[in-house]
Amino acid sequence: MAKLMKLLQPLQSEYVDRRFDGTKDEYFEQLDKSSTLYIGNLSFYTSEDQIYELFSKVGVVSRVIVGLDRNTKTPCGFCFVMYHTRGGAQAAVKYLNGTKLDNRQLRVDIDYGFEEGRQFGRGRSGGQVRDEFRTDFDADRGGYGRVVAQQIATSQVAMWQEVQAGAGMGAAALLGAPGSAVFFGQQQRPTKQRQGGAAQQQQQQQ
Repeated sequence: MAKLMKLLQPLQSEYVDRRFDGTKDEYFEQLDKSSTLYIGNLSFYTSEDQIYELFSKVGVVSRVIVGLDRNTKTPCGFCFVMYHTRGGAQAAVKYLNGTKLDNRQLRVDIDYGFEEGRQFGRGRSGGQVRDEFRTDFDADRGGYGRVVAQQIATSQVAMWQEVQAGAGMGAAALLGAPGSAVFFGQQQRPTKQRQGGAAQQQQQQQ
């Protein structure tokens, strides 16, 4: 009986957008009827086509909106998935929350609904806020968090300048030049080429 009651309870999202322009009651009212999902913890290199393929397994997807860095307009680790029906979104939360895509465990939550502008990161440097203050190295999300990366960059530039002044450019070159990906503690990976994506089809038609 307890199991049945749990199944009958409405899905409650753990994700809350604090910039929602409305009251708390209005927010949860929109959640209760929304067919849009917020997907978190994506790799920067996961393509729109991969997301569409996975989430289409539980319902008819009408649109996938990949989150972008506000400054570079490159993927920054989240997206919105819109279903044709509320049932599709509920099924995705039930069956796909915690599943892995590109070896990363996804966070799948009901969202109150996509609005233009929400596809951009809100961190100071343009990406997601969570990536501003990460202290770990995450190759799938651009390396170190932005704050740590800046600290590493500053200390290594100072070290490089000391070596350059004391031992000449030959020794300095062994440490790597300032501005290089390795020097700044970042790891760059080739972007996956999308197959059959809408953007690619439009370019081919042109």
